[in-house]
Amino acid sequence: MGPPDDARPVGRRGRRARPRSGRARGPAGCRDRGIRPPFPAHPQRLGIRQDTRHPGSGQRERSRRPVGRSRRRRGPARAPGRGGSLVRLATPLLGGRRKVALGVGLLSLTGLGAVWLRASGGTPPTAEVRKGEWVDYVELRGEIKALRSISISAPANAGELQILKLLPSGTGVKAGDVVVEFDRTKRQRTLEEERTALKQQEAEIEKARAQGRLTSEKDRTDLVKSGYDVDRAQLETRKAEVIAPIQGEKNRLDYVERQYRLGESQARTTADEIGASAEVGRASQKRNKALFDVQQGERAVSSMTLRAPVDGMVTILPNWRNQVGWSEAPEFKEGDRLWPGAVIAELPDLTSIQVTARVDEIDRGRVKLGQTAKVRIDAVPDREFEAKVSEISPLAKLDFSNWPLTKNFDLVLALVSADQRLRPGMSANARIGVERKADAVLLPSQALFQKNGRTVVFVRGAWGFDERPVEIAHRTPKQVAVARGVRPGERVALRDPTVKENAP
Repeated sequence: MGPPDDARPVGRRGRRARPRSGRARGPAGCRDRGIRPPFPAHPQRLGIRQDTRHPGSGQRERSRRPVGRSRRRRGPARAPGRGGSLVRLATPLLGGRRKVALGVGLLSLTGLGAVWLRASGGTPPTAEVRKGEWVDYVELRGEIKALRSISISAPANAGELQILKLLPSGTGVKAGDVVVEFDRTKRQRTLEEERTALKQQEAEIEKARAQGRLTSEKDRTDLVKSGYDVDRAQLETRKAEVIAPIQGEKNRLDYVERQYRLGESQARTTADEIGASAEVGRASQKRNKALFDVQQGERAVSSMTLRAPVDGMVTILPNWRNQVGWSEAPEFKEGDRLWPGAVIAELPDLTSIQVTARVDEIDRGRVKLGQTAKVRIDAVPDREFEAKVSEISPLAKLDFSNWPLTKNFDLVLALVSADQRLRPGMSANARIGVERKADAVLLPSQALFQKNGRTVVFVRGAWGFDERPVEIAHRTPKQVAVARGVRPGERVALRDPTVKENAP
């Protein structure tokens, strides 16, 4: 059955119709029996509304409504009845006034929250308060180096050098492979001149020897002749008994003279032999020097091609001569001119990789041997390496990389485990743990704010963010250990929610 004819549509809430004087309170049957109608109706809505639509015309005529205006918003709900009639249906009452008030309050709070969030620039980002180990780090910037490596240096006796060929850094080589090749044109020309000088000195030796032989032969001839003259003079002296005394005396004097000349020839022969030998010796010395120059030149030319002594990977070192101002020195390259003995490249032992850095004198007192560190390599971003402080320089050094000049200490970090991707020269960031506190309540430093001289945080609650003062136990630039004020698991704002995000 459909609703009674005297029913009226109601909204979400219905209330009892108040009687007015001079008007009927309900249907006649209910009024006569003194009972309440099942559907409360407003006095102004009494009356019957019939659907007078003609089945064939498609038009609908409605009965006029009684005079009067309702103060409440109408919310009709129509449903088809039997025979095509439409009547208004009343919805049941959803709840009492308390539920209505609670719903209105929730809507009001939601609206106020939306207005507040819109005014403050949206919901600020949050971070969770957690419990863990608080660590104070000293952050350093360093580079990868090998503890053991083989240096490849320019020859010390090759004169001025210019790189003609150079393998790029990071190239793998085998023992005997060419790493560096210098321009040998000038040195090769000098070597040819030295070889020519050697040949000249060898010719001088032969000339001295030949001259010595000639002089020696002449001296021997003169010596033999002098000997013959002495013998003849001696025979003449024996005739002194049979010839005149004067002639005999002359013969004796001639004999003495011949003996003197014989001795002189013997002495000259000896001297010439010594002189010839000395001349040959001087020529030999010049020849030996020329030979040494040639051999040295050959070694220099040979040393202008540097080869890898062992298998490894080439690491090109910086060329300090080409450094401009305070900028970083560039690596050696083809065309650079070198000084004798310059170290050009290294073949590092990749099993002895370590990190070298410099610690400022302000932090030197907090860093100790054996402290653990975490190392991040720029070229290997997917892994964090564990390391330990293995060496600290006892003396401070001036740092010329910035102004004003500062003093710092060299520091070495030994990696606990290596990686095949690590190469000498790679940049690294190291964090040395100098102070630790276990079971600390941790939150980001970004979550701290200053309000009226107090350090506070904004803790997210059911209806927004609550401002709470906190007590700081330990602090670093990135993390804070809190003594009291927050609990693990709570979330704190990383931006002041009371300040507009785009406020000046």
